[in-house]
Order: sequence, then structure tokens, then C-alpha cells
Amino acid sequence: MEGNERPATHISCLYPEILALIFSYLDVRDKGSAAQVCVSWREAAYHKSVWRGVEAKLHLRRSNPSLFQSLLQRGIRRVQILSLKRSLRDVVFGIPNLESLNLIGCYNLTDVWLTQGMFQEVPTLTELNLSMCKQITDISLRKISEFAKNLQVLDLGGCSNVTNTGLLLIAWGLTKLKSLNLRSCRHISDAGIGFLVGSGTHIAEGTLVLEHLSLQDCQKLTDDGLKHLSLGLNNLKSINLSFCASVTDSGLKHLARIASLRELNLRSCDSISDIGLAYLAENNSRVTILDVSFCDRVGDQGLLHISQGLFNLRSLSLNACPITDEGLGRIARTLTDLRTLNIGQCSRITDKGLSLVSEHLHRLFCIDLYGCTNITTVGLEKVMQLPQLSVLNLGLWQKR
Repeated sequence: MEGNERPATHISCLYPEILALIFSYLDVRDKGSAAQVCVSWREAAYHKSVWRGVEAKLHLRRSNPSLFQSLLQRGIRRVQILSLKRSLRDVVFGIPNLESLNLIGCYNLTDVWLTQGMFQEVPTLTELNLSMCKQITDISLRKISEFAKNLQVLDLGGCSNVTNTGLLLIAWGLTKLKSLNLRSCRHISDAGIGFLVGSGTHIAEGTLVLEHLSLQDCQKLTDDGLKHLSLGLNNLKSINLSFCASVTDSGLKHLARIASLRELNLRSCDSISDIGLAYLAENNSRVTILDVSFCDRVGDQGLLHISQGLFNLRSLSLNACPITDEGLGRIARTLTDLRTLNIGQCSRITDKGLSLVSEHLHRLFCIDLYGCTNITTVGLEKVMQLPQLSVLNLGLWQKR
């Protein structure tokens, strides 16, 4: 060593806390690889701060106590089951502080296997995803409502065997629920929605703090169900009613009374028309995201209503609606804070409409023009000059 030169510092000389901080930026696979380098790296890599928020993805096939001990040591509290051939008992028992359990697409999950897992209270569990677990019925919901009372997020999308009785059980036990997905639960009707808000029974308090509700493709839902929601869910921020064919304009009159509502999805609701949008506008709804795509009874008159009352809109989807440049101009002149505009397959829109968009919607971030067959490069060039535009969907548009 010459003069005052100092020896080079090797990475192995770093404090474990510094190594752990570095490892926390790695992806899951690299975290595991780092743990196999040497003893000091393993100790650093197993620090709980390295694995904070990580979701372990497991195949639950045979008993493996060492696996869950390893997860506990690393502080992992979020688990996704990719496939399973047994009950969930080992998961619940092996990770007593479990926060999130994701079983999406576990088609062979049965009530027996799930109820065997819910053999004791799981007070830390706040998220449960049973989406597409098609064999799950109200029997499982009884156990969940009894032993997972602190759930805040429950996804039952595609669980087609869930009935109104299941919603009654949810309303009885899961009073802290903030997000509920009931997509394609075909047996759910207005009575079940009544249970959720605590009406029609003295047994259940209801899910009164619910903020996000998806009722997509719930074909038995009618305007009466929306009336229940408007009377009981004062914290509701978003609702998905897409493909609910029996929801009409009268239902929107009820939803307009929910002051907290910010996101409303009415995609492919065939009975919704310009009148329904008038109800929303008349009540000065504070909705910021609205989707009425494929509602073929929503046209320029509906856009007039929107321009006269829905001043908080930041995202508007009108795909395949029979609107023209005139209607587009009305919202362009009024909703100047619009960030997202989806008008794909609106074949009546021309360069004139795009010119109005480029003239007034200077904050537009995203625009969908897929299938707009009457626009040319003239209109596109104007739109592309918008200062904040970063997403432009042209689909199969051909230069004209």
C-alpha cells in the first residue's frame, strides 16, 4: 500500500442494515438469490424490511412446515395460492398474522377446504380474494363472516353460487368491509342489496362503511336495489353496474343522491338514456369518472346534460355512443379539466369534433379514437398538439 491510500471497502463490510436496504429494492427472485450467497447476506436478506409488502406465491400441495416458518421469519403477511390440493388450514395456522389471502382462479377450492382453514379467528386478515372460485357457496361466507371480522376487501367475482343469504351473512359479520366485488353473482337481487345496507332484517347491522361496490352483470338487480344503496351507503365512492340490463334512468335518480359517489360505471346498461344523465346533472353529482360506453340511448342531449351539471368529471367514456361533433363540442367547452376521453367507435365524430377537443381540452392526458372512421390526419394533427397528451389509441385507424 503506498502513501495514505486506504484499502477498498468490499460490499461484505457493509452493516446488515445497509445490506437490507439495498436488498429491499430487488425483485422477489433476486432477493432469494441474495440470501444464498453467504451467511451474512442471508441474515440481511431475511430482515423483515426487505420483504415488506411482498406477496408470496405458493402451490399448496403437501404439508411443508418449514415453508411457513420461513415466511414468518421474513415477515411476509400476504399470500397468493396458485394451486391447491388440500385445505387452507396450514396457511392460516402457519401464518398467524396473515393480512391478505389471494385464491383467484383456484377452481377446485371447495367449501370444505375453506371452512377447514377458517377454524379460528383471523383478526389480522383484511383482504380475501375468492374471484372465480366457482364452488364457493354461502357455507363459506358463514365461516368467513364468523372468523374474519376485520376484512376490508372481499372479492367474490364469478362466485355464481353465492345468494342473498350470503349477503345477509356478510352484512352480519363483515361490518368493516370497504370493498366488495359481486361480479356475475347471478343469484343476487335487490333483497340482498337491502341486507348490505341493514334493511329488511334486525339481524344484520350492514356494511355501512362500504366505499367500493361492483355489481357488474348482476342480472336480477333493478332500480329498487339502487334505492337501497342510496338510503344506506353514505360512504360509497364507486359502483360498477356494467351489463346490468334491468337498471334504468330511475335508478340513476337514486344514485344521484349519494353525495360521496365519485366513480360510476354504466357500460352496456341498455336501459340508460339521456334522461338518466339529466338526473345526475340536476343533483350536481360530484362524479369524477363516468362510463356510459355502448349505451346506445345516450347521445348529444345526454352530453348537453353532462355539460350543464357534471363539472367535476375528469374521465368520460362514450365508446360506441351515437354522439356527434355538436355534442362533443358541448363538453369540450365546459369540462375543461377533463383528463381522459374515450370516444372509440363513435363513427359520427369528424375532424371538426377533434378540432374542438384540441381547442378547449388542454389538460387532456388520454384519448381513445379506436374505430373513429370519419377522422383524418387533419384532426389527428390538431389533437396531437395537446400539451399534456401522452396516450392516443387509434387502433386499426387507416390514414386518410
